[in-house]
Amino acid sequence: MRSVKCVVVGDGAVGKTSLLISYTTNTFPQDYIPTVFDNYTTTIALNDGKSMEHQVFRLNLWDTAGQEEYDRLRPLSYPQTDIFLLCFSVNEPNSFENVRDKWFPEIRHNTNYENMELFRTCGKYPILLVGTKADLRDDEHEQDRLTEVNSDFVSRTAIDQCVAQCGLMGYVECSAATQVGVAEVFERAVQCVVVDPERLINEAKADNGGNNGNGNGGASHHDRQAAGHGGSHPTAGAGVGDSGYGSAWKNASSGLTKKKKKKSPKCSIL
Repeated sequence: MRSVKCVVVGDGAVGKTSLLISYTTNTFPQDYIPTVFDNYTTTIALNDGKSMEHQVFRLNLWDTAGQEEYDRLRPLSYPQTDIFLLCFSVNEPNSFENVRDKWFPEIRHNTNYENMELFRTCGKYPILLVGTKADLRDDEHEQDRLTEVNSDFVSRTAIDQCVAQCGLMGYVECSAATQVGVAEVFERAVQCVVVDPERLINEAKADNGGNNGNGNGGASHHDRQAAGHGGSHPTAGAGVGDSGYGSAWKNASSGLTKKKKKKSPKCSIL
């Protein structure tokens, strides 16, 4: 059985642990307890697109601490990660801005994804963007609260720009409280590992005339992307308007089954 390592990252208190507990136990935790590090294991059956039969995959879920004091320790869980779930809360614009300002650079700097064919050919990272607390979009009290502080929910326009400009695999919105979209998050995560890379690479090579993904006068997707963004991606600590990704983002930001296994004991690293 093939294993898929899925690491969940994002600001503290955006709902990462609630998402994992909701998925693995079908319950919603009522109390907030900051995570240090925690692991969950489940299985998921997926049609990989190559046959009519479903294959079963072991999904290893890694919960991480989003607080700043764990910035040096957290990347120790990143090696051999197949897919990252990069989470933000749809009612917390700051958590969304940190997707680009903190989390995307942190993943880039602590992985070798830019040496992989998926990035060199398609400009894609194995990162799925996840918007949590989606049920609050319909909550009048939450809308009033945001209005009082001159804020708003994160817009779909800003989300789409983020996915496109950072080269993410896609976006899924969910609510751990209502479980709407929760299963889809993990279905898409596995698809991003076992189905999408081969499809995207083949499509990119076909678009480039079969020239090993290096059409356009021999320039790779990486080369063309660097040229289009001043030769760099956003770096940690950069302001929203500081990179080639520009201020547009800032202005806009106003058939699967699963079998569950018991959660492994919590492991706290001191």
